[in-house]
Amino acid sequence: MPTEYGSGSRLPFSAMSATPQEHVDERNAQFWDELCGTALARSIGITDHSDESLRRFDEAYMARYPYLPAQLRPPRRPGEPLLEIGLGYGTVSRRLAQAGFDYHGLDIAAGPVGMVRHRLGMLGIADAQDRVVVGSALEVPHPDGAFSHVVTIGCLHHTGDLPKAVSEVYRVLEPGGTAMVMLYNRYSFRQLVLRAKTFADRKMGRHEAADERLRAAYDSNAEGHAAPETVFVTARQVRDELFAPFSSVRVEHHNFDPTRLFVIGDRGIVFKREWALPTVARLVGLDLYVHARK
Repeated sequence: MPTEYGSGSRLPFSAMSATPQEHVDERNAQFWDELCGTALARSIGITDHSDESLRRFDEAYMARYPYLPAQLRPPRRPGEPLLEIGLGYGTVSRRLAQAGFDYHGLDIAAGPVGMVRHRLGMLGIADAQDRVVVGSALEVPHPDGAFSHVVTIGCLHHTGDLPKAVSEVYRVLEPGGTAMVMLYNRYSFRQLVLRAKTFADRKMGRHEAADERLRAAYDSNAEGHAAPETVFVTARQVRDELFAPFSSVRVEHHNFDPTRLFVIGDRGIVFKREWALPTVARLVGLDLYVHARK
């Protein structure tokens, strides 16, 4: 049976945190206040938020994810209302605002909100304070059917209640509206490698340590701590459960790690990331890009 949002049904995977939601929200607000992308910024020597520095960051970010522009479609008509949930360093935010959408943003942490307000201000958008706000993806502060589009990349799987987060995306979309949602792939090559590496911990009952190590391989802050909550899903779970109420759903696989195939002495052969992105990443990539229509 398709999931009906609000029915109390539960997905057959670990999509909800066992921690009380208010504690999850508090920990997420603290963790994500450090902008997602900070490590990339530091690696290319960015230490300020000037227009020049942010443009350099955006170039590096888009070069790292060359498949991303195709996921961010321009509006059919200028001024279509769009909500972005989970803002990070604001590269996608700037691109969407410049594309001609009536842009709005939401993040649980103040840091990303401040960054995107700053970026919109540099674009000459005067009411950035009202357009970009702090809030929860589980209680989106907008009315039903407010947006033609929702974009959320690498955010909803951290909320502690993924089904509720997707239901909020559905609620705020107008009939016929579209969502583009990136979630982590449970059947990725990285998952296979990491679960093999953490097998001993799990066998010895050290599940918390194994889970921490798994989450840290995806998102960690400057101190090396893992994101408080992360869940991983399959393409089938996306289509059959999470996004079942949508009228159409398409899932693409993207992203991959450079992989050392084998080692001979102190040398080895590495399967480069740029080789993987158009090939094996389309089958066992890190991320699921979900394109859904209400």
